Amino acid sequence: MRLLTDCRGPATAALALCVAALTLVGPAAALPEPAPLSSAAGLPYQDASLPVADRVDDLMSRMTLDDKLGQMTQIEKDALVPQSDLATYRIGSVLSGGDSTVSPNNARTWADTYDSIQRTALTTSLGIPMIYGIDAVHGHNAVRGATLFPHNIGLGATRDPALVQRVGRAVAEEVSGTGIDWDFAPCLCVVRNDRWGRTYESYGETAELPSAMTTFVSGLQGDTLGAGPASVLATAKHYLGDGGTTGGVDQGDTELSEADLRAIHLPPFKEAVRRGVGSVMLSYSGWNGVRSHANRYLVTDVLKGELGFTGFVVSDWAAVDQLDGQSGFTGAEISTAVNAGVDMVMVPHDYRKFLTLLRGEVTAGRVPQSRIDDANRRVLTKKFQLGLFERPFTDRSYTATVGSAAHRDLARQAVRESQVLVKNEGGILPLAKSAKLFVAGKSADDIGNQSGGWTVGWQGGSGPVTEGTTVLRGIRAAVTDASRVTYDRHGNGIDASYGAAVAVVGEAPYAEGKGDRPNGMGLDQEDLQTLARLKASGVPVVVVLVSGRPLDVSVQLPDWKALLASWLPGTEGAGVSDVLFGDYAPTGKLPVTWMKSASQQPINEGDGKAALFPYGYGLTYDTTDPDPEPTPPPTQGACAAQFRTVSSWQGGYQAEVTVKNTGSAALTGWSVAWDPSGSTVTSLWNGVLTAAQDRATVRNAAFNGSLLPGATTSFGFTANGTAGTPAPHCTAGG
Repeated sequence: MRLLTDCRGPATAALALCVAALTLVGPAAALPEPAPLSSAAGLPYQDASLPVADRVDDLMSRMTLDDKLGQMTQIEKDALVPQSDLATYRIGSVLSGGDSTVSPNNARTWADTYDSIQRTALTTSLGIPMIYGIDAVHGHNAVRGATLFPHNIGLGATRDPALVQRVGRAVAEEVSGTGIDWDFAPCLCVVRNDRWGRTYESYGETAELPSAMTTFVSGLQGDTLGAGPASVLATAKHYLGDGGTTGGVDQGDTELSEADLRAIHLPPFKEAVRRGVGSVMLSYSGWNGVRSHANRYLVTDVLKGELGFTGFVVSDWAAVDQLDGQSGFTGAEISTAVNAGVDMVMVPHDYRKFLTLLRGEVTAGRVPQSRIDDANRRVLTKKFQLGLFERPFTDRSYTATVGSAAHRDLARQAVRESQVLVKNEGGILPLAKSAKLFVAGKSADDIGNQSGGWTVGWQGGSGPVTEGTTVLRGIRAAVTDASRVTYDRHGNGIDASYGAAVAVVGEAPYAEGKGDRPNGMGLDQEDLQTLARLKASGVPVVVVLVSGRPLDVSVQLPDWKALLASWLPGTEGAGVSDVLFGDYAPTGKLPVTWMKSASQQPINEGDGKAALFPYGYGLTYDTTDPDPEPTPPPTQGACAAQFRTVSSWQGGYQAEVTVKNTGSAALTGWSVAWDPSGSTVTSLWNGVLTAAQDRATVRNAAFNGSLLPGATTSFGFTANGTAGTPAPHCTAGG
């Protein structure tokens, strides 16, 4: 049965078709018929040929205060009781939180649910469609059977922005196939302390890496929001500095100078705004004691003013309610957040109380009407740009893309590109496909463990939570004879007859809060006992680490012949076996610094701490001819450096230096020197700084020293003083 397949025209026409269809399609006929929209038909805001700004002006001129307050309200689907409240209270947005689901949990039920809620929204006199949001953070992860991609930390390891854009497009198609039009992704946090339970939601620890991966925004939205099919509103989150809290505490306080906040945490959001991201979600965390949801300077002055963000700002789940540290909304919390620049409040439950309090703040003059109008203009503009007024219901042509073979192939590619080989003693990898292998570990045959948190539930869960290929299944499919692969989760039964033991160990699923690790960051007792059994057999051990961050493994590392960081690969575990058996050589690079011990946290590139493996580190397989002809060493070539002031403020500035290989041979290293003219570098990324009284020199980092002819890289820094116009000199060879 295909329900509402043709309900994709202008709202009034679509509703008429749907009413007719509902009499023919069985169970769905029980859904309520929409009220007539004759009062809205033919009005200028319903005319798709008019400019969006004109349509917004016309619609807002017809809206009451209650209409406008409703557009600023987002509520959880399961809190919408009765569903008619959506129209009664003019609610502008619905979401499904991390544990919100439908029954049965499949794409078609999600689409039917969306259409039912949208049908109710359109029964108001103005017929303003609702916009539906969800956390599709590594695929459409609330839907059982959807394609689940590696979490962001794995995508950061690929160093492949074009791949990430393709992932964004695939996610957009699957989300669109369930009707949903707004994705709370990507997370552009710059993780600075791996104790944080959301480390895996970050693309990496430097500003450059998440900035490069804002291609995900273009994948979701398309080049222009709503200009093509399956265009889904993207969300840059969480603004600002949630990855830099003291101690890596979730929802904690980021204690940084403004210069460092701008240098480390702001650039990814700046790039997302440049790409036209439609929404920005604020962080629970604070900056130097002021919560983001109350920080007018960061939200209104910097984001909307300085960066020129024209979309709308949404709060995080119940975050406004938390401003005073107590449960229950107050008018003061609401006025503080809205006046700071929040355009839509994720309530998510007590919407009646919220609306009453917000109305009271407006009528008392504590929230100006101009702020209400600005918020509505921002929200309605995105609804018009998405085409919701013309196409309010699910485009069922995309429903079949959920979990499709093409998307799973893309996810498998993303998995293999995300694998980071950090140890390969004696060249034990790649494994021979004919080898007799023993596989062990709690994550070897567990789709839930390898997918991590935010997988068919907020915190995720172990076991067969969704469909996919486990690492073990991928191994068995890759070898020439699956009968030569033995599996025991705990490592029992291994003997010296095996050529290698593959231990798939790591972290059990978690999300924020529960995922914080303020104490130890090592393997759990089950993993350690499994590894001890494998070691005792004398069989060479290859460890595949399934985790949302680097773990403290320096004590155990000497016992292992190889260590492959697989992060949280998602549903396509065959991407891991692609690398284990050499069908593809590993190409991933560490997106974060790997600590020698948990006591080093926070540890980041350029901070001078001795790492177990540095940021950008990653091995590959030796593909050279075993008996090559002698060749002369390559010449170092030449390079040039160009200095650019990115931004400045009273007493400081941020700069970027681009290094280009101007020679005819590949560079294996470079250094850039300049006269700082009295200014002092306060922080630097993507390079190693040496400073003397009248000279600053930056050498390449471990990951960006190799440049082919014509290729470029860059490093950035913040400094006290004034930028001036330095003339940097580049030297090949570091």
